[in-house]
Amino acid sequence: MQPIILTMQKTLLETVRRYTEAHADEHGVARTPVTGLSLLRATTPSALQYAISHPLVALVLQGGKRVTIGSETHNFGAGESLLISADVPTVSQITRASLNAPYLSVVVDLDPAVIEGLVVEMGVVPTAGHMPSGVDPTEAEVEDSVIRLMRLLDRPAAIPVLQKQLMRELHFWLLSGRHGGGIRALGIAENFARRISHAVSIIRRSYAKSLRIDDLAAAVGMSTSSFHEHFRSVTSLTPLQFQKQLRLIEARRMMLADGTMISNAAYAVGYESIPQFTREYRRMFGLPPARDMRAAKERTQTAWSAIGRRTTVQSHPVNAKL
Repeated sequence: MQPIILTMQKTLLETVRRYTEAHADEHGVARTPVTGLSLLRATTPSALQYAISHPLVALVLQGGKRVTIGSETHNFGAGESLLISADVPTVSQITRASLNAPYLSVVVDLDPAVIEGLVVEMGVVPTAGHMPSGVDPTEAEVEDSVIRLMRLLDRPAAIPVLQKQLMRELHFWLLSGRHGGGIRALGIAENFARRISHAVSIIRRSYAKSLRIDDLAAAVGMSTSSFHEHFRSVTSLTPLQFQKQLRLIEARRMMLADGTMISNAAYAVGYESIPQFTREYRRMFGLPPARDMRAAKERTQTAWSAIGRRTTVQSHPVNAKL
């Protein structure tokens, strides 16, 4: 590896390490004043975390992680980037992290409006289809752009002036690199991926209600058969599977974070049968709700003993940070 690339990687790693040590919250997330840029730090491997993730790119600088989307599982670590190009349910777990070498990553939320403008200017012909996720080595140009974004954090007055152009440059290099094929569809106004993204937004706003596929297809201007086919292509799930996972993830969040009773959580997300809710919950999370809550409580108590302070269980249904 070229010395200049190694130097750049070390610079980015050290910059992110310092910022996360000072600003990470109890979940290990360090949000920044730069719109669409956040950082993640963890000093121990994590339990499984379930979420619905927005389109993003996560650059891993240290440690390792496993992310499952549909039937695809990605194991990745330092020097690699994960692309998620659709709103999809994810199951993730930090697999390598320690106090001396914490898991560190940079998460960039993808902006379809920026991508659309760049695709027009670049004259790129979109690919016929794309997978909702993928892992590739991180390009030097992407790392360089992220370093310059991170430097803005030391100069707050420069952020409102420079962040848009630097974020646009970062999107350009992402489009030009290995992840380009998966990202381009987000910027094509008439692309099926954009229509499916709109359908996902509708489902997320009303996930507790009965889902009529015909109505959803009509709302995004597609035939029912075409909608079903493209929804699965973009998200790796059928619309009903997507809604079911969204309901279960939200119910789990309510029980873990808010202390909601099992029956109340089930009814709140749209289930009419507690036995059905229990069966589907166990199928997705591996344990029935009551046992899962007890296991989560035991993990929390163990964490308190290990680190000597209160730890909050992580289960975020929206925009998970990787």
